[in-house]
Amino acid sequence: MTTTGRKELQHPRFARQYLKIATQSDRRGGAAHRDRLLAWLAGRVLEVGAGQGRNFGHYPDTVTQVVALEPDDTLRSVAENVAASAPVRVTVVPGEAAELPDKDGEFDAVVASLVLCSVDDVPGVLTEIARVLRPDGELRFYEHVRSPHRWAGWLEDAITPLWSRAGGGCHPNRDTETAIRAAGFTITDIDRFGFAFSPFVPKTLHIVGTAVRS
Repeated sequence: MTTTGRKELQHPRFARQYLKIATQSDRRGGAAHRDRLLAWLAGRVLEVGAGQGRNFGHYPDTVTQVVALEPDDTLRSVAENVAASAPVRVTVVPGEAAELPDKDGEFDAVVASLVLCSVDDVPGVLTEIARVLRPDGELRFYEHVRSPHRWAGWLEDAITPLWSRAGGGCHPNRDTETAIRAAGFTITDIDRFGFAFSPFVPKTLHIVGTAVRS
C-alpha cells in the first residue's frame, strides 16, 4: 500500500468506523443516491476523495477511466481492492483535493461525493476542480449540507467543532451549494432531500446534482 506521508490526512480510527457507516448508509438509500450521482457520465472521470470505493460499482460503462484520489491510507487500501472488480477501469492514487496532481482540462467530469464537507479550503478545492475540467466538463456532487431551518442550522453550527474532531474533519454546517456557485460553476441540476445514514441519527439535508464551468 502506498502511503501519503502526511500524518494530518490520516484518520485511521474514523476510517475504520466509516467502512461500516457507508455500508449501512447505502442499504438505507445511499446506493440509489450514488446511481443518481453518476448516471450518464462518460469519458475520463476524476473522483476526489473516493474513500473506500463505494462509487466504483455505480459508474456506467460509458466511462472510459476513473482516476480515484484518496488521501487516507486505510480507505485507499480498501479502494484498491474494490477497483480490481469494478465494471469500469479505475486507477486509485494517493493525493489531496487541494493539490490535484493532474493537468489543466484533463477530465470530462469530476465527482465529489461526501467530501466537500471535510476539506480545509472549499473554495481552493473547487478552484482546483475547475482547473482540471475541460471547458464544458461537469462537476457531479453529492453532499450533506447545512439546514435552511434556523434552529436546525444553529444546532449544526454548535456541534461542528466536536463533530469535526470525531468525524475525520467533517463539517455538517457547510453551505456547499452556495460555495459551488461562488466558485464560478453553474448548477444545471440539483435535488435536495433529507437522509439519515443510520436509524439512530436524525435526517440531515443532502444535495445531489450537476454543475458546469461558467
